Amino acid sequence: MDNITVRPAAPHELDVVAELRWQWVLEEQGAPVTEHEEFVEHFVSWARENASSHRCTVLARDEAIIGMAWLAILQRVPSPRAPQRASGDLQCVYVVPGERDSGLGGRLLDAILISARELGLERITVHSTPRAIPAYSRHGFEPSPRLLHTHVARTTSYP
Repeated sequence: MDNITVRPAAPHELDVVAELRWQWVLEEQGAPVTEHEEFVEHFVSWARENASSHRCTVLARDEAIIGMAWLAILQRVPSPRAPQRASGDLQCVYVVPGERDSGLGGRLLDAILISARELGLERITVHSTPRAIPAYSRHGFEPSPRLLHTHVARTTSYP
């Protein structure tokens, strides 16, 4: 595994990251509701516009990007005990099918957790598929009786 690197995505790699997201949707949810080229263009533009709040980490074998994970950073309301507060949401963790179950996803999670500690985040949440729950559990994620969510209407046609 010497030829594996885990690092921040470079701006010129965002189209490759968009391809991973496209592949993931095809794999998990079937046909997208947009055209491929339109999605890639939208994704790259979105990633550039949101670079300060959404950080992409990639997993690469040699020069090929084989995985990604996004850390969305949310500033929290100040508290008298902690005037500077932030939390994170781990999003879009994906490793290409041929590279799964070899510990590479764990390396990606380790990098995200290191980054979160360096940023001083209070907590990280993740919305997981059932298959990935054991991997997250091995990295310290646990169910929370206080975390609730609801679904609201989508405002965009992108998954």
